[in-house]
Amino acid sequence: MSEPLLSIRGVETYYGNIIALRGVDLDVHRGEIVTMIGANGAGKSTLMMTVCGDPRARNGQIVYDGRDITQMPTHEIMRLGIAQSPEGRRIFPRMTVMENLQMGAGLLDGDGFDDDLARVFELFPRLKERIGQRGGTLSGGEQQMLAIARALMSRPKLLLLDEPSLGLAPLIVKQIFEAIRELNENEGLTVFLVEQNAFHALKLAHRGYVMVNGSITMSGTGAELLKREEVRAAYLEGGRH
Repeated sequence: MSEPLLSIRGVETYYGNIIALRGVDLDVHRGEIVTMIGANGAGKSTLMMTVCGDPRARNGQIVYDGRDITQMPTHEIMRLGIAQSPEGRRIFPRMTVMENLQMGAGLLDGDGFDDDLARVFELFPRLKERIGQRGGTLSGGEQQMLAIARALMSRPKLLLLDEPSLGLAPLIVKQIFEAIRELNENEGLTVFLVEQNAFHALKLAHRGYVMVNGSITMSGTGAELLKREEVRAAYLEGGRH
């Protein structure tokens, strides 16, 4: 297999003296959807934020597209073609949908903005209907669509999605996962997804990892992990939406 787009080796991250990530190894290859599942507080979001340089890995190495980004400042990392849709959405609530999308495209020159806009509106038609509405007045599902659309406006090579289904109705969750699948199948977009909704995430993913207390305890294809008894017992019982 070719060199991974994202390679994480031996990464340890701390909050003060408390260790949050314990020697994490993980690869995301080009064109893959890779998911990481785990209970709340397992360290999944910390790993995603560590890739973006905040907090910084104390030990280990993170290589993206052949470059060591372990000690790089966050704004430089994001310029390399990584975009994040963070946990809790974090859209700009006072800005309109259009202004939020313009912020997403901020690092690019103006060429192709209209095409990018058309692409995200095709993916999320609801946003087109809400184009002049303030982000803070959108429903939770619409805000999540906006957070993903804003990330896509920067034309990333790697899309990081942190808990995209959190707190959303099952129908909206289905729409959002369908949009992620379309982006991957139609455009070859590489996606690293952190998600508590293990059933949906593993059905969508080519490969998955399980994180427990800051360590990777299992890995395999999405289909393999869905069949594992330990995964079913810990993450899937009663969790199908």
